[in-house]
Amino acid sequence: MRARNPEVGGSNPLTRIYFSGKMKKIFIKTYGCSFNQADSENMAGLLVKSQRYRLVDSEGDADVVIINSCTVKNKAENKFWRDLKNIKKTKILAGCVPQAERDKSKFERFSVIGSNQINSVVEVVDETLSGNTVQLFKKESTGRLNIPKVRKNSIVEIVPINEGCLGSCNFCATKFSRGHLVSYQPEEIVSHIRNALNDGAKEIWLTSQDTACYGYDIGTTIVALLKKIFEMKRGFKVRLGMGNPDFLPDYLDELIEVFKDKRMFKFLHIPLQAGSDNVLKKMKRNYTAETFVKIIEKFRAVHPDITIATDIIVGYPGETREDFLETLRILEKTRPDVMNISRFWARPGTVAAKKKQLPTLEIKNRSIELTKLYHRIARENNRKWIGWRGEIIIDEQGKEGSLVGRNYAYKPVIVEGHFNIGEEIEVDVKKVTSFDLRAQVI
Repeated sequence: MRARNPEVGGSNPLTRIYFSGKMKKIFIKTYGCSFNQADSENMAGLLVKSQRYRLVDSEGDADVVIINSCTVKNKAENKFWRDLKNIKKTKILAGCVPQAERDKSKFERFSVIGSNQINSVVEVVDETLSGNTVQLFKKESTGRLNIPKVRKNSIVEIVPINEGCLGSCNFCATKFSRGHLVSYQPEEIVSHIRNALNDGAKEIWLTSQDTACYGYDIGTTIVALLKKIFEMKRGFKVRLGMGNPDFLPDYLDELIEVFKDKRMFKFLHIPLQAGSDNVLKKMKRNYTAETFVKIIEKFRAVHPDITIATDIIVGYPGETREDFLETLRILEKTRPDVMNISRFWARPGTVAAKKKQLPTLEIKNRSIELTKLYHRIARENNRKWIGWRGEIIIDEQGKEGSLVGRNYAYKPVIVEGHFNIGEEIEVDVKKVTSFDLRAQVI
């Protein structure tokens, strides 16, 4: 195979797309966050628009598999390497793993779509099927808004509002891929949302590596963006993606006020990572545990039913038993509804990877202890919803023929019946689990 950069020219791809008189079939396999999902939806849209490729729902049916990877957790990255070995179809790599990897020679046999090059997906597929290896790693903001898209969920529009962040956490490898903060212009975001609403979207998910620092590079804030979005007099819901605690205090009162809009899901994803200031300092997280507590207390004072989601890293290098108990104490105090618990695993190239690691068994035991706490708190929190009657929007298929809807606090509500995705129904919550509410349709 011959490696080339499509930016320097090449033959007309329209002459080499029908290799057997049939349109080639593409499967996009996606790992990781909603930002990655949005990238996959954009790549799918561009491929469909080209009218040269057909999307399929499985690896087995595909001629080409695009693997859109994630480097946040070891589990997701391990799946990427396993796919690289086990998938026997033509493979094109995308996402954070190849972009963040220092040793690019690991991918020398594969075409790569860098995390900032998704707009080139059609040309990369063209070249790959012509026997060329194309690798696009250049870090430049080519934009992710107002381009063709095929939504995985017909009513959910995932809207990237910025890429990169202002942090420099000692454990994070995503920074190697996504880079420094680049915020998209508010007008482009609003235009994108308006087009999505015209196309049938009912839920707008604002996503990025850190929504809390949105706009700091272009002289605005997430509050100003939300206000601009809500100037549209349309019926839709907005879910705000993860935002770090270090920036939220800058505009906290204004954000709490914006959350009063009925179109705003009462849902806040704010990562704690550790309840010990000692560990937070080691992580290079620029806030204290008390900052996290105060943010949640202020939100709940105005929005008592708000769903709080948080992220915790267990077993960070240097975390003592006393540090871990501090994390448990903070979680008991703040009682988040959702806890995304990760056992620490050193990401190559990070500062944390060079530190002395805790024993694996100790990390495992702490994770088990924390998970038990989470299940108890979550179930206790959910019990207050028993007897609640109200409206939910059906937004996905559940297990064994059930449906999953969301109420105003973005609580997952499981119901039985025959309803369409996007349909709004009245329900009565009868019982709960640690993860969801179970309801009857009124």
